Amino acid sequence: MAMGSKRTELYFVFMNYDPEYHRLQADRTKKGAHELGSYLSMKHDEVLATTLPAGSFKKTLPLVIVDGFAVEITEAQLSFFHNCSVVW
Repeated sequence: MAMGSKRTELYFVFMNYDPEYHRLQADRTKKGAHELGSYLSMKHDEVLATTLPAGSFKKTLPLVIVDGFAVEITEAQLSFFHNCSVVW
């Protein structure tokens, strides 16, 4: 695929260590699971919003077991995550 291609592929993005994620993950109650899901959704949406132009990506899968998400982006957009300090 040529650089700059508009074809998207699925990439997994893993976040750096976050003590709040680990604190919420330790709460095994139904309320704790809901709070963890809400926290991660907000956090991952914020990373995408500050890294990529709106509408240029499709978040497809949140990951809760590990702090991360799957996103459909172009190969060119992948380079934006190399300079993002909150991803691994």
